[in-house]
Amino acid sequence: MEDDFSRAVEDGLKLSKRLVLPGGAAPPWPPAGMDRYGAPEAASLLPVAPMAYAVVADPAAVDSPDVPSYQPHVYGRLNPPALIPLQMREVDLRVDCAAGCATAEVTLRVRWWVHCITRSRDCDCRVVVPMGEEGSILGADVTVGKRSFNTHVTDVDDNSAVRIAKTEGGGLLKRQFFSLTIPKVVGGEDIFATIRWSQKLLYDNGQFSVDIPFRFPQYVNPLPKLFTKKEKIQLTVNSGVSKEVLLQGTSHPLKEKSRQAEKMRFLHEAVVENWSIKDFTFAYSVYSGDVSGGVLVQRSTLRDYDDRDMFCIFLLPGNKQNRKVFKKAVVFIVDKSGSMQGKPIENVKNAISTALSELAEGDYFNIVTFNDELHSFSSCLEKVNERTIENAINWMNLNFVAQGGTDIMHPLSEALALLSNSHDTLPQIFLVTDGSVEDERNICQTLKTELTYRGSMSPRISTFGLGSYCNHYFLRMLASIGKGHYDAAFDTGSIEGRMLQWFQKASTTIVANISIDATKDIQEFEVDCEYIPDMSAKYPLFVSGRFKGELPETLYAKGYLSDMNEISIELKVQHIKDIPLDKVLAKQQMDLLTAKAWLSENKQLEQKVAKLSIQNGIPSEYTRTVLLQTVMEKIDPAQQGKQKPKKQSSLDQPSATPLHGLTLGFGNVAATTENLTSGFGDTKAPEKFEMFGKAVGGCCSHAADCCCCMCFINTCSKMNDQCAIVLVQVCTALSFLGCFECCSQLCCGGGGGSD
Repeated sequence: MEDDFSRAVEDGLKLSKRLVLPGGAAPPWPPAGMDRYGAPEAASLLPVAPMAYAVVADPAAVDSPDVPSYQPHVYGRLNPPALIPLQMREVDLRVDCAAGCATAEVTLRVRWWVHCITRSRDCDCRVVVPMGEEGSILGADVTVGKRSFNTHVTDVDDNSAVRIAKTEGGGLLKRQFFSLTIPKVVGGEDIFATIRWSQKLLYDNGQFSVDIPFRFPQYVNPLPKLFTKKEKIQLTVNSGVSKEVLLQGTSHPLKEKSRQAEKMRFLHEAVVENWSIKDFTFAYSVYSGDVSGGVLVQRSTLRDYDDRDMFCIFLLPGNKQNRKVFKKAVVFIVDKSGSMQGKPIENVKNAISTALSELAEGDYFNIVTFNDELHSFSSCLEKVNERTIENAINWMNLNFVAQGGTDIMHPLSEALALLSNSHDTLPQIFLVTDGSVEDERNICQTLKTELTYRGSMSPRISTFGLGSYCNHYFLRMLASIGKGHYDAAFDTGSIEGRMLQWFQKASTTIVANISIDATKDIQEFEVDCEYIPDMSAKYPLFVSGRFKGELPETLYAKGYLSDMNEISIELKVQHIKDIPLDKVLAKQQMDLLTAKAWLSENKQLEQKVAKLSIQNGIPSEYTRTVLLQTVMEKIDPAQQGKQKPKKQSSLDQPSATPLHGLTLGFGNVAATTENLTSGFGDTKAPEKFEMFGKAVGGCCSHAADCCCCMCFINTCSKMNDQCAIVLVQVCTALSFLGCFECCSQLCCGGGGGSD
């Protein structure tokens, strides 16, 4: 899908050469990242900032809306259509960071201009927004002329509110790219868009940071003499603690506007010559010498699906370096079924090799691989030293061969048996898989019984999902039952990095068996997860839930250190109004509730997830997200927020278009059984039409790109009869060679060429 998108943008940039902008200037062209034919590299064409594209199927529609270029007419149609990046006139970015929940809510307001379509024609326009770490769309509103489009979440079974069309209005281009298609936009019109999403704050060595894709390519800059480019960035940081907050750095020149207790406001507003060419980043740290934390509390509202109050507990590991990490006995369980072939299994092997090198003296480890059969590096836990680590890496190089089916219960049972004698260490299981199996609910119930029987030092189970064919809610629930951590990678390029972060978070435990002393004067106190995970030395811990009653001014989190001494952490309770906890925590709560609903097959929990989804406008497994269109009475952009949509009859009301790919689903057992390898968005098996495209492409197509219709017509008009005969013979010979190459590609598979 990424390659298809990049090829469409490349075709669009070639088409944009036909444009003649006001003043006779040529459209901007990418200055770097070119291949040998002069076209931009595919990787450089994926959006690294919010972008809008004109979807062009008819090249004859491409022209400047204000100053016609009188280019020669182009016959034929483009299939698939080309994507021409639209020029941007204004951008306003607002970021609200809630450190106590490790979440940032981002609101983007942007204005694009359809500069590449003549005013007598129209085209669809596609908006693509890359989101940051674990980004989740919260809503989108787009206004074009008198039409207004907005995302709307409805119940799956509710067919009365909207009439769903069969066409698709967008979704996710890939996991972190939200896409939206606006139909029939007339050339020269402005597109006003407001898009909201949430993403996780990053944390590293005591430092919080937010990173938002904000690198605009040169070709979206309109001419500076004709248009004034206004860039505005607003940032609000709520640290959630009364301790000193140290600013560590920012990518853009922000000015501090105010600072009140835990809340700080910053602003950047300027008229710029060119749009931002770097991502927006902001970093700060909260000084804490030792483990600390707090409790954020929000009262329930009338619109809330639950009448209980909401809380979020956060624990920060602090800057104290003498906190010892638990000694650990680690068992890696790795899926090596046939669907893992290629980049996935290679990246997993590299990540585990690095993780083994990070184990400390005194730790123990083993590696178990599974498909239809089970293979172990050793029959028992091996002590960490240079020799055993080297032997393990050599064993992986020989045995990490993707083939066979998927059986998850057998290797988990083997790992539990290996950890029955964990040598006075904290036992940990790390499961990596890309598939689904039919007995997942039975696995969860069996392991829950076994871990409960083993007590407080039972093995911790952390899970990692690869691609879209595994059941991520099963993996999330298994990690919750096992007091471990869950993570996932949806493209092959991110597997190694995300796996290492996941391993470091789970393997650097400094406080285990955490409990909250909240039984006094409280009728109910329920956390969203099954059990509270252990606390890592490198990452903060966040636990949300609901309660009924009155919380005291101070709560205490209790747990055990590596020397088995008890620790008590004081948590001050803060009743907040500036942070909308219900919205900030909605995505996390929905994921945990969906995992519980899947495991228990409880319809009431499913309805609760659906209500939470509709209330906050967040996609879920039990709702659907559509793009609704209304007609506005006025078209003045300054008055758009005050306008009311016209009431239309049911016959005139346009149907809603569905947005697909916004949720994960519950795995694909059939694809796992067949060992399909396209669970990642960036890998797919070659097909016949792709071979055909390669056969008819190549140097001839690139040579043709260098010629225009008018040059060819002028040349032919001055050619005598003898030259014309020679030209026809040459073209016939080239056509024969092209057909021969095409047939060889289709029949022989291309002979293993470099393509």
